[in-house]
Amino acid sequence: MTPAALAELIVRRAADTPGRRFIAALAGPPGAGKSTLAANLVSLIGKAAKVVPMDGFHYDDGILIARGQRSRKGAPETFDVAGFAHLLSRLQVEDEVAIPIFDRSLELSRGSADIVGSDQRILIAEGNYLLLNEAPWTDLGRYFDLTVMIHVSEAELDRRLLDRWAQYGKTAEEARAWIDGNDLPNIRRVQKHSRRADETLLWRG
Repeated sequence: MTPAALAELIVRRAADTPGRRFIAALAGPPGAGKSTLAANLVSLIGKAAKVVPMDGFHYDDGILIARGQRSRKGAPETFDVAGFAHLLSRLQVEDEVAIPIFDRSLELSRGSADIVGSDQRILIAEGNYLLLNEAPWTDLGRYFDLTVMIHVSEAELDRRLLDRWAQYGKTAEEARAWIDGNDLPNIRRVQKHSRRADETLLWRG
């Protein structure tokens, strides 16, 4: 399925659920291109659509350090899943909702950094673990009207992540160590332990 075809499907399915917001879940491993694809879908759909990133619910580094989890930042256990679920529940019924955004340049979440407005009735929720078949992540399924999984080869994910971490100032050695110790375990967890999605997409963006 192409991004254009997926956008058309979302619009068509959303038209069948009048009177409330339609939430599509876009999942995939780190480096799969979720954020890029989500932005592409919003561009294709138009002003009625909005991206809602899961990454805004990263625990702060201070919490992760206290818990001994800083080296695993980005793993499922380092997110406030209940907070994200609460946001999704609000988005179902409230006209205007503030959402947090993760600022990668600062490595922290900025609360109330964006607004989902009353005219934005199609939401693209994107994140690594939206389809993870592990509690408490499985509880998120009740909020999704459509689920999509992006498939990318591990070799390509590795290449993209090396590029990403170089852009954020890591040396080649630091990037390699972070990918091997953190990103790759998360990639394999998503690939092996996610529920089947309604649609799959091989994204090359």
